[in-house]
Amino acid sequence: MLHLLRRLAASIREYKGATIATPILVLGEVIIEVLIPFYTADLVDIISRGAAIDEILASGAVLLLLAIISLGFGTAAGITCSKASAGFAKNLRKDMFYNVQTFSFEVIDRFSTSSLVTRMTTDVTNVQMAFMQIIRTAIRSPLMFIFSFIMSFYMAGDIAVVFAFVVPPLFIGLVAIILIVHPIFRRVFHKYDALNESIQENINGIRVVKSYVREDYEIKKFDRAAADVQKDFTKAERILALNNPLMNLCSYTVFVCVIYFAGQAIIRTQGVQVNIGQFSALFTYGFQILMSLMMLSMVFAMITIASESANRIYEVLTAETTIKDPANPITKVADGSIDFDDVSFSYSKDAERFALKDVDLHIKSGEVIGIIGGTGSAKSTLVQLIPRLYDVTKGAVKVGGVDVRDYDVEALREAVSMVLQKNVLFSGTIADNLRWGDPNATDEEVREAARLAQADEFIERFPDGYDTWIEQGGTNVSGGQKQRLCIARALLKRPKVLILDDSTSAVDTKTDALIQQGFKEFIPETTKIIIAQRTGSVKDADRIIVLDNGEISAIGTHDELLHTSEIYQEVFRSQNKSTHDERWERQEQEAKDAKEVAQNA
Repeated sequence: MLHLLRRLAASIREYKGATIATPILVLGEVIIEVLIPFYTADLVDIISRGAAIDEILASGAVLLLLAIISLGFGTAAGITCSKASAGFAKNLRKDMFYNVQTFSFEVIDRFSTSSLVTRMTTDVTNVQMAFMQIIRTAIRSPLMFIFSFIMSFYMAGDIAVVFAFVVPPLFIGLVAIILIVHPIFRRVFHKYDALNESIQENINGIRVVKSYVREDYEIKKFDRAAADVQKDFTKAERILALNNPLMNLCSYTVFVCVIYFAGQAIIRTQGVQVNIGQFSALFTYGFQILMSLMMLSMVFAMITIASESANRIYEVLTAETTIKDPANPITKVADGSIDFDDVSFSYSKDAERFALKDVDLHIKSGEVIGIIGGTGSAKSTLVQLIPRLYDVTKGAVKVGGVDVRDYDVEALREAVSMVLQKNVLFSGTIADNLRWGDPNATDEEVREAARLAQADEFIERFPDGYDTWIEQGGTNVSGGQKQRLCIARALLKRPKVLILDDSTSAVDTKTDALIQQGFKEFIPETTKIIIAQRTGSVKDADRIIVLDNGEISAIGTHDELLHTSEIYQEVFRSQNKSTHDERWERQEQEAKDAKEVAQNA
């Protein structure tokens, strides 16, 4: 808990002044508010004695001045409190977002996207509200209780002790409520994650939902998740609502006791021990004491809700990437040569088997390497080890003759450009998206990269050309257009290693061939690794790697693999069935003819 509070407090930073000023202003507000009943009692006594109007007006003026000062303190405290809490929330979100940017894929896999969104929105809001109440209400309520109790004891003596009896039952009740409610809120926030995940999944796949007419199914699924959250939240709120009846019970009991004992004292001593003015002040102080306890109970309720949110935020803030720079990192990648030395890899320490096993592979700088394999053969896993998106479990991956773990991570990734299987474009113009590859690229360089990626033809057809706005996720361009824009973006980087992870699957074979021709012209010395489902996309590669269940099944050229690899033969035959059958029949006929000629001879 101490580490958690210290880590969250680090996000206050430039708002420390407002944070410290708020309790000081609250203290001034409380002192003035406690003085008001004292002077009110004096005014009542003056009126009871039949004082002149001038004396009454003078006392009234003092009360008015105190009220204005109290209002000033309260207003200033409200301003500094809102500034401190909103600033704290801003910094908290910034710190979380910055730390998420450092996460390796292994750490990102621990948190779902919906969970991270919930933590940066709902959870931060809960902590912000708790922080606001802590620096204001949680300071005001105890001070008001203490000062009001002191003043009531000063005004009415032993009668004020009645107020002390309200504290133990309220404290016991609050502790019991918190202990019951806290596990429920922990469960609720996990269900919030599931609810947001359902929303995100539905929005991302809205085209699939509509094409399969599954709107009703998705609505029912969402209703179930929402009802589940409602059920737990209602249960928690119902228990927290016990605060009010408990507070009212204690309040009314205490007021009855105060009225009884104070009334007895007034009648018995003829106003000597307690007079009318003191009685009115005692009543006001009693109200302030009970209100302070009620506000304190609300603070406890808010802190109870926020405590689980704070834990979830702390998890994100303290999560450390597993990919770190070495003590003396290498900052320059010599060339695009790649070596896999007896590499094995698993996504989890508890995994029953390796995703990649005993991979021994050596690629020369400038080579064009194709990778073929079935679903789940670990094609993407293999190439993700090159820019160190994951670290190997066993063995070593080298780029430019150096173990990737010895590089500065940023320098390594600047030298390796990846066009992922799931192409992502960001909201902005086409030119803005392409300049992700090189922020300083000129307009001519942007157009050249788009031409080589066969993207210029459709870009020029847009009314705004390269200034065409891309919607979030690239929803206003087709799959093939999105792939070509991502390839152009990668080309602008002029990397030492270019990895295409099935990134031409949505373009036709002619365009695919033109793109690969562009690679030869634009980046001839770059090592190019092409993961593909079509043999036609890799048939001109210098070498083709056939993966099967995380192991290298075969390596060779297109022609070599047609004779030596059953997996490659099967893939090629399934994709080129009619052509393959004709060729096979022709070869069979030629063999028969040759046999007949030999026999006749």
